Amino acid sequence: MKTRNLKVLLLLLLLSTVNTVDAQRRGRSRTTGTNPATTNPTADTTKPSQQVNNNTQPISFNPYGNVPIEMAPSSGGFTDSIKPSMRMDGPFHKQVANRVPLPYEDLRPDDALFLERIWREIDIREKINQVFRYKSEDNNGDQRFINMLVKTIRDSLAKGKALAFSGDDDRFTTPLDSSTFERVLSGGNQCDTQAVYDLKDPTLITKYVVVCNTLNPDEIVKFRIKEDWVFDRESSRMFVRIIGIAPLKTIYALDKKTERDATPMFWVYYPEIRPMLAKYEVYNPKNMGQSRMTWEELFESRMFGSYIVKSTLDNPRNQFIKRYIKDPILALLEGDNIKEKIFNYEQDLWSY
Repeated sequence: MKTRNLKVLLLLLLLSTVNTVDAQRRGRSRTTGTNPATTNPTADTTKPSQQVNNNTQPISFNPYGNVPIEMAPSSGGFTDSIKPSMRMDGPFHKQVANRVPLPYEDLRPDDALFLERIWREIDIREKINQVFRYKSEDNNGDQRFINMLVKTIRDSLAKGKALAFSGDDDRFTTPLDSSTFERVLSGGNQCDTQAVYDLKDPTLITKYVVVCNTLNPDEIVKFRIKEDWVFDRESSRMFVRIIGIAPLKTIYALDKKTERDATPMFWVYYPEIRPMLAKYEVYNPKNMGQSRMTWEELFESRMFGSYIVKSTLDNPRNQFIKRYIKDPILALLEGDNIKEKIFNYEQDLWSY
């Protein structure tokens, strides 16, 4: 009887010892972070895994397994960190900062014998419009037109005044605050995860890189202008008044090369930005002794190339030309036809 009890005690002692050893092994496995995917070189590293701490509580979740994830360095954007010159940068001081635009002539509604609204687009890739993408730095910032526009809007928002309006419509109905405006400039903060493969083994993923889409100023290649053409019977002349300007974001097809469409990023009310345009000089490619004109003078003098994309002339459905004329060449010819009709109307009022 005593021998039987002794055997039972020895068996219980042996079982407790085995359980203790197993518990210690499991504890060491948790503390050292042993993972079969790291010890086994043939393990599938693309399956999700979960990291644990000493308290065996999950601390993070990596959907790409043990493959490292990195953030790509940011590039582009509308960052304007131009340092002002500490000396007189030139043979004389420029007086552009003191210029103000000339006031408009007063137009009475009763004297408007003819009134048509035109929407036209400026493609800065054309040779005549190369001044819009002049890359230079001055004390007042980057000299590209889109950067001037963005800087003016930011400075105005810092003072509590909104100059930019939503691009959903061209009637200036929804002003953009600072956060919404920056989100428009960043392209919507869209990020994508791209895999980086090993050079020796194309099937092996070495890491993942998170790339966030940041809109670059050089990607803005078109501007849309909304303007009114008015024939004033009192002065017997045709006036053109620009109402708004909108930079266009190009939408590409899946091949990233074919242009499908262009949508306005935001609208600015032109009469409100005229004082800013009068303080920036336009690049003069010839520079033959004449002083540079300002951007306000360029727009008022119509010294840019453009094509008509929409008008209120014979357009009861209020559609863009490309909506009812699919061929792009014929759409351009229709725009020239609208321009010719406006020109002929003014000329037919005179007798020679």
